[in-house]
Amino acid sequence: MKASDLFVKALEAEGVEYIFGIPGEENLDLLESIRSSSIKLVLTRHEQGAGFMAATYGRLTGKVGVCLSTLGPGATNLVTPAAYAQLGAMPMLMITGQKPIKTSKQGRFQVIDVVDMLRPVTKYTTQVVSGERIPSAIREAFRIAHEERPGAVHIELPEDIAAEQTTTPLLKPSLSRRPIAEYKAINRAVEMIEQATSPLLLIGAGANRKLTAKMLREFVDKTGIPFVTTQMGKGVLNESDKLFAGNTALSDGDFVHRAIDRADLIINVGHDVVEKPPFFMHHDEQKQVIHVNFDSAAVDPVYFPQLEVVGDIANSIWQIKEKVSPQSDWKLDFYKDVHEAYVQHRGEAEDDDRFPVLPERFVRDVRKVMPEDGIVTLDNGVYKIWFARNYAAYSPNTLLLDNALASMGAGLPSAIGAKLVHPDVPVMAVCGDGGFMMNSQEIETAVRLKLDLVVVILRDDAYGMIKWKQAHMQLDEFGLDYGNPDFVKYAESYGAHGWRIEQTSDVAGIIEHCLKTPGVHVIDCPVDYSLNDETLNRTIKKLSQNL
Repeated sequence: MKASDLFVKALEAEGVEYIFGIPGEENLDLLESIRSSSIKLVLTRHEQGAGFMAATYGRLTGKVGVCLSTLGPGATNLVTPAAYAQLGAMPMLMITGQKPIKTSKQGRFQVIDVVDMLRPVTKYTTQVVSGERIPSAIREAFRIAHEERPGAVHIELPEDIAAEQTTTPLLKPSLSRRPIAEYKAINRAVEMIEQATSPLLLIGAGANRKLTAKMLREFVDKTGIPFVTTQMGKGVLNESDKLFAGNTALSDGDFVHRAIDRADLIINVGHDVVEKPPFFMHHDEQKQVIHVNFDSAAVDPVYFPQLEVVGDIANSIWQIKEKVSPQSDWKLDFYKDVHEAYVQHRGEAEDDDRFPVLPERFVRDVRKVMPEDGIVTLDNGVYKIWFARNYAAYSPNTLLLDNALASMGAGLPSAIGAKLVHPDVPVMAVCGDGGFMMNSQEIETAVRLKLDLVVVILRDDAYGMIKWKQAHMQLDEFGLDYGNPDFVKYAESYGAHGWRIEQTSDVAGIIEHCLKTPGVHVIDCPVDYSLNDETLNRTIKKLSQNL
């Protein structure tokens, strides 16, 4: 058969449902092979959007998301999504085209070394040099993308290789099981937990697996040990739980950090240093940390755990849970005090009716109207801190944010990917006006796919996150203001429904209406970030110090 047909059959054998991307002339044989396959091509308006969609597919399903570009500028546009998937541990395969490698009449036109370009931001990158190499290249790419930690892989398929004939058979996946933790590490973890005075569980992104969430639920129910979450660990356990002590949206100085300060033992499950630090370790303190993860700890100046439990996380937590005994002399009441103080302070801003809307109030209204299984995807801006801190996630992967690469422009494509994976679940993207405009063209993709999708643009006509940092450094405002289109007309020009919030009391009602009404809805919501510096950098720190 033609090598491109073999390539697509190998993708089908791996269970690929969608390919997101933009083909070029170097992909035309592959495109024709996709046309007659079971795989659905999702044509996007930019390769970056395609990569974000594929990465989100991988994040939500655990399967490898696949995206496609041509050579040269198409491939360079995949660098950011590659880093997004790699740092965020999302399994994703990028397929890029290339000029013929045997004979070419176009010299070096559009030719760059894509394989080497992507090497620093992938787990595996290769060029297919013959049809016979296709089955092994694809099998290896999928194996490595899945393997802990998951991440990005890349295959370059040159135009002449795609067109050649081959008789090579496909390769079947091998049976593979993750190693489990060594029993001495498990026993030592149990000893440390039982000997602690105020143990605390911290849940990171690596724990965001269904079986791990189940084991952690059983561990918390048995021991009564409170838990906190990192930004990417939100929803692994229900954050409306009375034992939830907060999210480490800030690296220090919040109410949750008073709980961390009080803990003499932190059971750190699934966190790695790719995320911003959820807490800072100090050499002169007595606090101990147990690192529970698929891989050993990457040590840095603020993270140097005393015990590493390395192996399948779900199995490790199950083993610890089976052996540990709750201790009557554990002192855990302080964690409850921390949570109550945080809730009390949060409520004051959440009830504020000023307009433009405060981010705390906006987060509350979103939580009020989103169903428990509804998915909110965030772009990147200062509002991400407010969602991480204030939005209670009830189940895994219902608040999709990126605290690894933290790239702007991901919110809308991520929502499209989430909606394709979960067509019957309400999905809403929350973007700043800066991040939205970086991939706003994907509104057309969502309309063309006939998706039911809500997109909220928090508009402050500036790069608000950097303004917050600028204010914290006591610098004059400079270089961060811009203009915006009329977002209502902009949405309507794509065939979407446009809405504008004109008073704070309308926020919840308009979002709820859009969630229940078919079609793509774009909501322009003016937001007031003027209190961010005072609230996040001073007020919260001052109040939390009183605990």
